[in-house]
Amino acid sequence: MRSFPLPIALTARLSPVVVLAAAGWALSSGPLAPPEAPEKKPTGKAAAQSPAAPSETRAVKTYSAAPAPCTALSAKTVKYLVPGAKTAGKEIPSTDSGLRRTCSWNALKGYEYRWLDVSFEVLDSDEAAEQSYGGRLEEKSGGGAVPGVGDAAYSVVNLTTEDKQQTREGVVVARSANALVIVTYNGSDFESKKAPGTEEINKGAIKAAKEAVAALAKARG
Repeated sequence: MRSFPLPIALTARLSPVVVLAAAGWALSSGPLAPPEAPEKKPTGKAAAQSPAAPSETRAVKTYSAAPAPCTALSAKTVKYLVPGAKTAGKEIPSTDSGLRRTCSWNALKGYEYRWLDVSFEVLDSDEAAEQSYGGRLEEKSGGGAVPGVGDAAYSVVNLTTEDKQQTREGVVVARSANALVIVTYNGSDFESKKAPGTEEINKGAIKAAKEAVAALAKARG
């Protein structure tokens, strides 16, 4: 089989409260009232055990690290979406694998080419994830919401042509608490030079996104 130029894949993505305690003495208002003993101040070990207010309230992170992306999808799903690909996938090197991890599958079967990426990104807070999600939404044109996937999700499909070769690419971005799941799925036919249909690519990307979000939740335990 002769080699074919592969389409361009998705590019690399990418908080003192000082508590002052004043000890006071009760003063009697009548002359017959017996004097009260002065309040004793805690010393030594007792003083050390006095509770102190926390200096800062930190937001609890639902996800602290990105899970292994190459086990996010079942072998059955990989075979269905990327015929001929090795189901183990290939993890893409990351500058910070604790916060961002990506796995890629691609294969050419006959003249049909498919490429699939699944990425996990863990941010510092839910708010940071919401901002990143919103920014990605602004970058994309068209598309729409995908209900039932994470806290929020959207998908978009675009067609590109290079040297008369069409490539259709679907992207799904989902947010779950402080993490993002990004799926990119594209395909081409090198014989007809036509791209697969919009519905095929969109449904494939959404299928992968649903499994990846479920894997994210499972990895949290």
